[in-house]
Amino acid sequence: MNNPRPATDRIVITGLGVLTPIGIGREAFWEGLALGRSGVRRVTSFDVSSLPSQIAGDVPGFEPRDYLPAKDARRVTRAAQFAVAAARLALQDAQLEIDLARREEFGVLIANGGSSPPETERMILDLEAGGYGRMSPFHVAGSLPNMPACQVAIHLGLTGYLSAISTACAASSQAIGEAAQVLRRGEATWMLAGGTEGPISRFCLAGFAALRALSTRNDDPAAASRPFDADRDGFVLSEGAGVVVLERLDQARARGATLYAEVLGYGTTSDAHHITAPDPRGSGAARAMQRALARAGLTGDSVDYINAHATSTSVGDTAETLAIKTVFGERAYEVPVSSTKSMTGHMTSASGAVEAAACILALTRGIIPPTINYERPDPACDLDYVPNRARTAEVRVAMSNSFGFGGVNSVLILSRVEAEA
Repeated sequence: MNNPRPATDRIVITGLGVLTPIGIGREAFWEGLALGRSGVRRVTSFDVSSLPSQIAGDVPGFEPRDYLPAKDARRVTRAAQFAVAAARLALQDAQLEIDLARREEFGVLIANGGSSPPETERMILDLEAGGYGRMSPFHVAGSLPNMPACQVAIHLGLTGYLSAISTACAASSQAIGEAAQVLRRGEATWMLAGGTEGPISRFCLAGFAALRALSTRNDDPAAASRPFDADRDGFVLSEGAGVVVLERLDQARARGATLYAEVLGYGTTSDAHHITAPDPRGSGAARAMQRALARAGLTGDSVDYINAHATSTSVGDTAETLAIKTVFGERAYEVPVSSTKSMTGHMTSASGAVEAAACILALTRGIIPPTINYERPDPACDLDYVPNRARTAEVRVAMSNSFGFGGVNSVLILSRVEAEA
């Protein structure tokens, strides 16, 4: 597959930084995916005995002081801690050091949707217990959705393009797609793009439980996230972050960078349907897939793997299956589709970037991660979901789907980096 775009217009990914419930860093994350390992556990950091859902996907072994000065680590939210850590890992992976003379050339675009539920919950309890004097002076500003992006810029000393996206579960996919556009406009030389979320708290578990969206498979956490399976009973709330380094292909080649993948296409649409439920026909999702393919100059025949948004809810999984059928026609039954949320749970605003990283590693490793816990097929979901075991396959083009509350749809088309025509 030759790409007709000039090298100056082609955007590639040269660094990956991920923190997930199945591992921190590229290799630990990939090992968990390839082995089909679940990162869902019973919550032990606070009392969950009164909650219907008592499980979540937390990031094991995360130590903020490995990435931030101790004083700063105490002051910033968990989501911001994750963002800074993922950005550092991505830069290290890209073999980039911040040159103070060129720090204006680095841009940051980090998605965050839930602000800081655990920290806000603690502040409310402190306020009720001891009055406003117990409030942290850093909390209100530090909990804004743009603050993880700002903390990345502050701690890495980056003075160039800076923005944030807050479109729920589609946000970090949009961040990567929009970052590619920033580079094409010439507003940055390198972009750090992705998303972060630190939502695990009584507040969020109770709120999503009230929505009846969470799995209550408390006796078997590892089996709780089961996209496309007939016995699924909701998603699993998780935390984490994913950040990638993007740059122009000509520059990446000139500096001898590792070329993980090319961002070939990006499409985003709105369902204009409901604040939580997707359009049951999957029409908005289908249009986002079609737009991404059109911008990539491809048809569905070129796609070798789809990383599904599939969260393990009946309405969402079914709508996405219908959308894939709309776009791919009869070939929908031939394209491998898997949901890595079966292993990681749902990291909300961080999911899209982490799943893009899963696609990138599938492209480079020639292995498609599985959908675990797929035991009893749902008749409404009848595609090839790569059940339970990773599959060896040649993947040249991958599609990553991300759909968010409010009806936001975002799709990325990622490919191996091929030579110019």
